Amino acid sequence: MSKPIRVAVIGAGAFGKNHARVYSELHRETQAGTLPQGTPGVELVGIVDSDTARAAQIAATHETRAYASIRELLAHGGADAVSIAVPTKFHRNVAREALEAGFDVLIEKPLAATLEEADEIIDLAAEHRRIAQVGHLERFNPAVRATIPLITKPMFFEIHRLSLFGPRALDVDVVLDLMIHDIDIILSFVAGEVVEVRAVGLPVLSQKVDIASVRLQFANGCIANLTASRVSTERVRKLRFFQPNQYVSIDYARQDVLVFTVNKMAQHTPNDGGLPQMPDVMPSKPPVVPEEPLRSEILSFLQAVQTRETPVVSLEDGRRALAVALEIQKAIEEHAERAHLDALTK
Repeated sequence: MSKPIRVAVIGAGAFGKNHARVYSELHRETQAGTLPQGTPGVELVGIVDSDTARAAQIAATHETRAYASIRELLAHGGADAVSIAVPTKFHRNVAREALEAGFDVLIEKPLAATLEEADEIIDLAAEHRRIAQVGHLERFNPAVRATIPLITKPMFFEIHRLSLFGPRALDVDVVLDLMIHDIDIILSFVAGEVVEVRAVGLPVLSQKVDIASVRLQFANGCIANLTASRVSTERVRKLRFFQPNQYVSIDYARQDVLVFTVNKMAQHTPNDGGLPQMPDVMPSKPPVVPEEPLRSEILSFLQAVQTRETPVVSLEDGRRALAVALEIQKAIEEHAERAHLDALTK
């Protein structure tokens, strides 16, 4: 058996805690010999955060060491791979230091704060020949994975992602916090580029946009309507799309897929009123094996680290989603100016 992959988590906030938990679980499974066959072994070697008290608390929970910096981690033996779960504005600098230290990296979404920073990370990963993956979690949702074989030509999306307000991820707006998940999924489902963006958004409980409604049009004619809110009274995470002869509904939270397919081959006779009958619509539910998306994401990353193959969600994928998200932000700003919303929200 190959040696376990030594991993560390950089950032001890809400996202970092979850990464540490999953790595710790995989560490224990490695020690117990209960990992699924073919899964790389894992050793959780540390938690890195400038808030040393917070890092120490999480490290103690998972029986590993706390470090105040990547430099300190390196001084005590380093790691093979790291999860970067710091605020978005620090992604570029932390990724640069990690890549230059020789670590493979899993970077939480969004990839960076700007396209220039994203390009720098892409160039650094190529220069240092490191595996680098972006944490677009919903790619690893079992319901999304079960939907991929069904895709033919999606032409219309209706997506809602609503969450309760909380203190996490307030360094970015709702587009980069929540909507970017669905942007990435749409881009992975639809062939072609986004050619038009219309959007409106408002800050409600924070200083940044907390609720947004967006309409994307693709070069092939596909339309996607997205709503994201982090000030809702309920939690909703649903994606629906229509393609020729088929309607598909995904519930991210329930990890459930429902498909309605029109049977064009069915024979129909007029009803008693002389009107044609409705075509046969066949409902079905593809099999979905429940699994925590973060665990699947991390296992996929570790597999790429072991095989040195391109990750499922590449840096280029992360950049593409970021580019669309930034276009949406621009459209929201332009709408706010046209509607004179600045004076109303001050």
